[in-house]
Amino acid sequence: MSKIKQVLRLYQQGISNRQIGISLGIYKGTVNNYIKKLKAGQYNIVDLLRLDDPVLEGLFHPGSPAYLQERFTEFKPLIPYLEKELGRKHVTRKLLWEEYRTEYPDGYGYSQFCYHLSQLLVARKSSAIIDHDPGNKLEIDFAGDTLGYVNRDTGELIKVQVFVAACSFSKYAYAIAVPSQRTDDFLYALGSCLEHLGGVPHIVIPDNLKAAVIKADRYEPELNTLMSDFANYYGFTVIPARPYKPRDKPNTEQSVKLVYQRVYAKLRNHTFFSLEELNKAIIDKVREHNQTRMQRFDHSREELFLAQEQSLLRPLPESPYQIKYYASLIVLANNCIYLARDKHHYSVPFQYIGTRVQIIYTRTLVKIYTNNECVATHQRSISPGYTSLVEHFGSTHQHQMRRSPDYYIGLAAKKSHHLEQLIMRIFQVEKIPELAFKSCDALLSLQRKTDPKLFDKACDIACQNDLLSYKRLERIIQQCAQEEEINASTVVIPMHGNIRGKEYYN
Repeated sequence: MSKIKQVLRLYQQGISNRQIGISLGIYKGTVNNYIKKLKAGQYNIVDLLRLDDPVLEGLFHPGSPAYLQERFTEFKPLIPYLEKELGRKHVTRKLLWEEYRTEYPDGYGYSQFCYHLSQLLVARKSSAIIDHDPGNKLEIDFAGDTLGYVNRDTGELIKVQVFVAACSFSKYAYAIAVPSQRTDDFLYALGSCLEHLGGVPHIVIPDNLKAAVIKADRYEPELNTLMSDFANYYGFTVIPARPYKPRDKPNTEQSVKLVYQRVYAKLRNHTFFSLEELNKAIIDKVREHNQTRMQRFDHSREELFLAQEQSLLRPLPESPYQIKYYASLIVLANNCIYLARDKHHYSVPFQYIGTRVQIIYTRTLVKIYTNNECVATHQRSISPGYTSLVEHFGSTHQHQMRRSPDYYIGLAAKKSHHLEQLIMRIFQVEKIPELAFKSCDALLSLQRKTDPKLFDKACDIACQNDLLSYKRLERIIQQCAQEEEINASTVVIPMHGNIRGKEYYN
């Protein structure tokens, strides 16, 4: 029973105001005020005692009549204008109050102006209670504060970003540290989160960070291409929070605060020497947080998640997602495109030199497309250099790229067995194969221009006498050709009975 009702009951019984104050432990003046209001209002005590306590309190303590004053009636229509002006650069409440007092000299003082303005703005921005379905939404964000670990070699403190996620239904939290907020680190963190949850929610709600959203918009935000690919691969819908609307993802905002208290604070005196070591500690502390019973419930976040939410998540794909990167490049004169991210060249068929091609590359593969057709695929290399396929080059370039002892011996075998033996002998003698390549080219060229029988005979002579240079073989061919010419010009007289011979004249 309220004090006022007790005062009225005792007064009804004829007890004096002084005695009422002593009995109830109330100042006598306060009792006098209650009795004066009772008489001034001409209330019936029996009717007053039937009222609920709050209603009775309202009759005797009506509060400040500020909202009934005429100046409040003048002030209220100004709220939309004042709210708009506060959003402008460099505009302060003090400036708006000075302008207000210029127009309304009998208006509120500065403190009352700020109080009523704040009260009305808060009332206009009320929030609603939203019920979430299990397994439906996952809210994600990066914590504003960073953590770090020490490089053992240099002693440098390396700061890292902390990714935080929370299921909207169970409030089940997840956190992991990554080197940066770049798209690849962000998607790695999100992928690790989905693996930890053991399934995929229907909707993911990120903040408007650049790793996920290219262009923030209240109604139609433009997603990052990598984020869209990631969402399509896992089969969830991305609905970014509205710009500057943290209430769109209240659970992850609350989870960030709890991570500060239950992870950051507990690890403040620990020193870590690797990102893996730091993440292990974060996972342990977040597990403790999820297993702690919530204040207003008789269960923990983990118990609620396992009991009602995990089974409703969509299944994970068979293999983790590999991030796809996109580029549009021109094929250079050396038959290659240059991927600046890796400082590496990748070959393209020579007929596409000078054309613009589309590149899609992952952590392991580089695929090159033109006219919606894949024309080249390479294993990705992150070190400077060249990756090329011989068949991508023209015949001249292919010949230059394929040069080796086996290559020249194979070419010679197709032309002549004798030439094959000669070139094999050349590589046996020459310890640096590259020095013999030009000689082999010259011998192959000479073979094409020489009579096969004559060339084979010269090769045999060259092999037997280790005359292995192009010039010497060329002279041997000339000598063999001259001998054949001499033999062809000599007249042989056939033997018959009319020839007497030199013995006849002796």
